[in-house]
Amino acid sequence: MNALALTRRDARIPTPGPTPVIQTGRLTLRPHRLSDADAMTESLSDFAVTRMLARVPVPYDRQDALDWLIPQTSGLGTDWALAITERDDVHIGMVGIDLRHGRWHLGYWLNRYYWRRGIMGEAVAATLERFARRMPDVVVHSGVFADNQASLKLQQKLGFEITGCAEIYSFARNTMVPHIETVLKPGALRLSRAA
Repeated sequence: MNALALTRRDARIPTPGPTPVIQTGRLTLRPHRLSDADAMTESLSDFAVTRMLARVPVPYDRQDALDWLIPQTSGLGTDWALAITERDDVHIGMVGIDLRHGRWHLGYWLNRYYWRRGIMGEAVAATLERFARRMPDVVVHSGVFADNQASLKLQQKLGFEITGCAEIYSFARNTMVPHIETVLKPGALRLSRAA
């Protein structure tokens, strides 16, 4: 067991359990596999995608994908990192809920060629619904870069509230970027408006 998992267990922080497989009308959300490396590299090599993410380096190569995938596929973590796939099981994006500094955080991204189809709304709503069933009293934090209005609109449809604005460093942009902080309180998830 890794040190992070031991720290979380020792601190008695409740966890949502292992990463589930979630089926929606069009999608399968599943744990990542090492075989997802090539598809992830293709998606995250696109600056249109990575410019909206804080912690993804540019350029992004296959070794970056493997460096992220190896601990994710080890089975030791307590965070959820769900691969978004369609019927062909090809990795097209990711929804994750991870514990950082004692708070649960939602993050997500999608290959640009799948934008504007409602896929991200479907994937995020399904993930949050399952997480809320396992962790009903937990606040989920998130946020978006100020120039990512589509993502902010999605979060607001789901019930997230804006709590403030800060600047955070974006590896892809190599600069500080205005970031709108959001929070989803227990019981505030609105599934019917996500589609």
